[in-house]
Amino acid sequence: MPSFIHTEADLDAALEALGKAQPRFTALLAKAGRPPLRRREGGFAGLAAIVVAQQLSTASANAIWGRLAAAFEPLDAAAILRARPAKLARLGLSGPKIRALKAIAKAVASKELALEALATLEADAAHAALTAVHGIGPWTADIYLLSSLGHADAWPAGDLALQEATRVAFALPARPTAKEMQALAEPWRPWRAIAARILWSYYRVAAEEAKAAGIKRPTRRKAAPSIGEPPARRVSPGRRRPAIRKRKAPARKR
Repeated sequence: MPSFIHTEADLDAALEALGKAQPRFTALLAKAGRPPLRRREGGFAGLAAIVVAQQLSTASANAIWGRLAAAFEPLDAAAILRARPAKLARLGLSGPKIRALKAIAKAVASKELALEALATLEADAAHAALTAVHGIGPWTADIYLLSSLGHADAWPAGDLALQEATRVAFALPARPTAKEMQALAEPWRPWRAIAARILWSYYRVAAEEAKAAGIKRPTRRKAAPSIGEPPARRVSPGRRRPAIRKRKAPARKR
């Protein structure tokens, strides 16, 4: 059966077990402090909130979510299915996010995605069940499992801050890729979510120390587009965009 982190006692037990599996985490914990026990809302609303927040500042995400919550009571799969795309757009959602939320709502309403059953699955199986639905990418699935479900073994291997924290914490020559992060964290099962929380806390502390010391952090790559969000089109060097010709208005008859 999978393990979950719901209480401070659960977190204590997980921290102790992870420290035995990888003593380096004991040193990181001493430096970064105990990670907070943060939980998000679960169910469809919790998953939708994660999708809405992708690639947005906290303030923008909160504003849009506040408008959605006020417009739909309750904010569930049925409400999103009934909602007209134009109304969702007026509330601040982009076209790709509207399509993603509609697809997720359809999967939940049809029982293709049984969110309540995820608690019975191991992390990898739960992750696969989520990402099988259009609109749910690997990062969204991992954050839902970690923060909304409290799964102790969720591991957001593609998270840039987590990758950079891992590079610094373990003195790696380069920031590990998502694939390398998976291999690196394999010995930390079934407590990879706790490892992620410690590394995120350590990342903030290390960033503050670097800033105080005047050390510039390496430039981070731009985050990947949200699910359904097409990548920005690039124009090759030396190639100019075609000019848009304006049509002349027809002469008015006298």
